[in-house]
Amino acid sequence: MRQLSLTVRLTLYFGAIAGAILLAIGYSVGIAVDRHFAEEDRMELEGKQAMVEHLLSEVRSRADLAAFPRRIDDALMGHSTLAMAIVEANGTPLFMSSGVPFPPGRLVDPGADTSAAEPSLFTWEDGGHTYRGFVVRVPTGLAGVPHAVAGIAVNIDHHRIFLAAFYRNLWLAIAGGIALAGVLGWGAARRGLAPVREMADVARRITASRLHDRLSLATLPSELVDLATSFNDMLSRLEDSFRRLSEFSSDLAHELRTPVTNLMTQTQVALSRSRTVDEYREVLYSNVEEYDRLARMITDMLFLAKADNGLIVPREEPVDVAREVRELFEFFDALAEEKGITLRSNGEGTLYGERLMIRRALSNLVSNAIDHTPRGGTVGVRIESLDDGVLRIAVENPGEGIAVEHLPRLFDRFFRVDPSRQRSTDGAGLGLAIVKSIVVAHRGEVRARSGAGRTTFEMLFPRAARG
Repeated sequence: MRQLSLTVRLTLYFGAIAGAILLAIGYSVGIAVDRHFAEEDRMELEGKQAMVEHLLSEVRSRADLAAFPRRIDDALMGHSTLAMAIVEANGTPLFMSSGVPFPPGRLVDPGADTSAAEPSLFTWEDGGHTYRGFVVRVPTGLAGVPHAVAGIAVNIDHHRIFLAAFYRNLWLAIAGGIALAGVLGWGAARRGLAPVREMADVARRITASRLHDRLSLATLPSELVDLATSFNDMLSRLEDSFRRLSEFSSDLAHELRTPVTNLMTQTQVALSRSRTVDEYREVLYSNVEEYDRLARMITDMLFLAKADNGLIVPREEPVDVAREVRELFEFFDALAEEKGITLRSNGEGTLYGERLMIRRALSNLVSNAIDHTPRGGTVGVRIESLDDGVLRIAVENPGEGIAVEHLPRLFDRFFRVDPSRQRSTDGAGLGLAIVKSIVVAHRGEVRARSGAGRTTFEMLFPRAARG
């Protein structure tokens, strides 16, 4: 089933809460009104009780007792809705109202221990009418008859009629209040959720060409500021990633176009006329170089693609960094000697990682340093253990410095500080990107700094990065 919208849910919540509150108030008001009428009835009954007590106190003889019903009738003249019954303690009737019979089953002596307490009210129906009354013990002035039992009740039809109308109007008002609360709740929910709809509208408008759209934080309620901030940050990351992806695609096409163009040109030239075997061999050797460059570029791209998707999980083995540096120096010794560059290393350290990957990262940094070191310069590698359990490997070289604004992008793919020199080396601009991927795969950090005629690349590895 389709889930209810937030607006409908909030409207139902508002209606339910308002309904519960109004019902509770209505019930409380109804109870209070009913109790008020009960107290009014009690006060009226207590007035009649006082009258009966007064008349019985004047009874001094049997003759007075015989005249007592007439006196009660005279006193109750005009009270046709009053029900009264008075009996002696032995049950002998002293008076019974003629208009409304008092239920005889209720004429039970309440006992002396209840004379000081308020008598309990009770109700009954007779002839389509409702009565409320109580039974009390009343004293007499007749010798041998210390008290009598009086039952007094009044008709409460007018109270019942009023309460029925009151409850009917009350429940109608409550129903209207619940409906009004639902409508107002719907309006409040719609208005309160307007920022959420705005966020949805922005999200719907997002395309590859509209990644610059952002939510305005100034108009949002505080509860949505964090969400909107996260949403804007996500859009910023997407915009940056898409920009980098576009640049990467453009650079990749540019890098692949050159060797492919060279291959096509050389092949077309070779086929333009008949040539000797040596000339064909020379063309093939030239093509091999371009194929080799393409193969290395494709291999590097596959490596970076795996790194981006977390598919590179290096083995963990002890790696003697100083030894790897010495072996690399032996490999680059001939190239360095040709360029008049000195290779120097100092320090020792061991880290846990995949040796071949660590060696590849070192090789890329050393090769990059040799390419950018002027004749007579020195490329240095320093290995040192820091206090926080991190192994620091720094590759330094003299030469032309790198502007500060370029440092954050040095590890981007195909990025070159001077694009005009991109053909001066055999590299495709992926070496530093591979270094970063290798270091990150080992849960490390790589950074670069440049100044005072020297450029330094640092790799920071956790030495005990097991498991």
